[in-house]
Amino acid sequence: MDNNKDKLFSDMKIVLSDAEDLLKAAASSSGERAVELREKALTSLRRAKEVMQDAQSAVVEKGKAAARATDDYVHDHPWRAVGIAAAVGFVLGLIVNRR
Repeated sequence: MDNNKDKLFSDMKIVLSDAEDLLKAAASSSGERAVELREKALTSLRRAKEVMQDAQSAVVEKGKAAARATDDYVHDHPWRAVGIAAAVGFVLGLIVNRR
């Protein structure tokens, strides 16, 4: 997961850098060349937006799957879930009291 996240951020940095370079070149150009460079930059930014929306959808789906799995576990093992919650609360209480 971390490898995919790092690759996504790396790819996004490259796309945004390329779009920034294209927009800078468009600012110093005129006429059709400027229009062409702006269009390339916009296309690049649209592609980046689509990639980020796909990543967001994947994260939401994984979150929903995790919530369903947790809900199923709690329904199948209610007392174990209560015990785990109590243990986590106890540990957090100890940590907060030490500060």
